Amino acid sequence: MKGNFCSRPLSLHRFYLEPMTIIDYLDIVGTFVFAVAGAFRATRHHLDLLGVMVLAVATGVGGGMIRDMLLGATPVAAIQSELYLGVCLAGGLVVFFASSRVATQWNRVMIMDAIGLGVFAAIGAAKGLAFGLGPIGVMIMAALTATGGGAVRDILVREVPAVIKHDFYATAALLGGAALLGADALGWSSWVQIWTAIGVTSGLRFYAMTRGVGLPKVNVSKEGDA
Repeated sequence: MKGNFCSRPLSLHRFYLEPMTIIDYLDIVGTFVFAVAGAFRATRHHLDLLGVMVLAVATGVGGGMIRDMLLGATPVAAIQSELYLGVCLAGGLVVFFASSRVATQWNRVMIMDAIGLGVFAAIGAAKGLAFGLGPIGVMIMAALTATGGGAVRDILVREVPAVIKHDFYATAALLGGAALLGADALGWSSWVQIWTAIGVTSGLRFYAMTRGVGLPKVNVSKEGDA
């Protein structure tokens, strides 16, 4: 995996001087959609403009920043590349000035969110593999990249992180990371590995969204119940 895109963050310099791949475009779209989702959460808590921007940035790039810090890949990619921060701020502004219109298109936002989940999981897994992590570490990097920002967002507004409460979200990212490991074990090229992880993660997320699939929950009887 050495030398692939996961070790060279998209920057403004590269944006103008090097051709972008479809993964780069999907990465940007995923960042924007995650930022929109984060900013929309801010409207539910009646936060001001700064609060909207903070949640947009936290959701859009928070997972990748935590991943890079854990891997020792500093400065983190989101700081090296102002483009990603700009995309997050743009998503925040869209929600701040047009939240009602965004709400009417929420089904489309969720479709793009599922695609972004797959892209982020694939990038996280690929970066973990490039840094020599074992299978569990690679899967954790996949899930952390894809869901870490949302967890930070929820903590900031004092909510239980959605990824451990409901939805087949982090699980899809973990399985996407496992798919990338399987493709790597089969000797497939790095790009095939990436697309395999995206397909598995996004496919599982789409399936869960349409069928209402979720993980089983612990049922604890209230004290005094028979």
